[in-house]
Amino acid sequence: MTIHAKFLQLHSQLSQAIIGQQALVERLLVVLLADGHLLVEGAPGLAKTRAIQSLAEQLAVSFQRIQFTPDLLPTDLTGTEVFYAQTGEFTFRPGPIFSHFVLADEINRAPAKVQSALLEAMAERQVSAGGKTRPLPEVFMVMATQNPLEQEGTYALPEAQLDRFLLHTWVGYPSAADELAIMRLVRHEKSHTANQPEPLQLPQSSILNARKAVQQVHLAEPLERYIVDLVQATRNAGRYDEQLGCYIRMGASPRASLALDRCSRALAWLKGRTEVLPEDIQQLAPDVLRHRVLLSYEADAESIKVDAVIQRLLALVALA
Repeated sequence: MTIHAKFLQLHSQLSQAIIGQQALVERLLVVLLADGHLLVEGAPGLAKTRAIQSLAEQLAVSFQRIQFTPDLLPTDLTGTEVFYAQTGEFTFRPGPIFSHFVLADEINRAPAKVQSALLEAMAERQVSAGGKTRPLPEVFMVMATQNPLEQEGTYALPEAQLDRFLLHTWVGYPSAADELAIMRLVRHEKSHTANQPEPLQLPQSSILNARKAVQQVHLAEPLERYIVDLVQATRNAGRYDEQLGCYIRMGASPRASLALDRCSRALAWLKGRTEVLPEDIQQLAPDVLRHRVLLSYEADAESIKVDAVIQRLLALVALA
């Protein structure tokens, strides 16, 4: 079985376990293939935790869930030195951040020092603790969740640190038909009557080989310029629409261009193509730009949402 066929099977099994959230399943796989991290925002009970757990079960990787709370300390993530009286020595006990997959649940509930410890590990792929720098696994992905409903007792992530996430995905409510299917699936799982396929247990080597294949996906020069034009437009929106220029306080950094490049290749590969199409870029642009474009007070006053601004830019920026 080819690497691509294995990932198609992985996509299929995840879709059976995560009903009504096909966009979330696809974004998880895109981020895994693009070697990045995912920020997911949505109301409680929308299968955010189930999604990353299901993905970890299908792969031969370790998984840790960290519930972020206001009393969490950086060492609760990174680990700490423990003194053993028998030997008279300190020994480092690694924290949950050293797992392959980490779920940072409600990341905005933890104070800035804890957020910084996590985001530094995401960016540098290493942890400094106990006077030493320790590398994280080669296959390492963080999925962080935010609850948009309750803001009391939360610590908003700084915009500069949000940039560390490859994609920022919104999760909405399922349709009535999907919700009915979810109810039946959970009922069968509780009664152990569900005919669940065996986990694939794809080895890490398959993930690394798939990433190499993604890098071989062709991105034509006009599409390269299209990506750059889209990102540049977030910084100079007034050139396309004067009113739109008033709504954007700060545009996206070059990380947005890099993210669109990597993610569009991954999406094209998942769909069985050897080259990127414009619709791949357009499909991923909201998730890439959502947390990188900062709106002005004027936009807030007029209840303009960042997704509406991004869609307007996509309509205005033409493919050369």
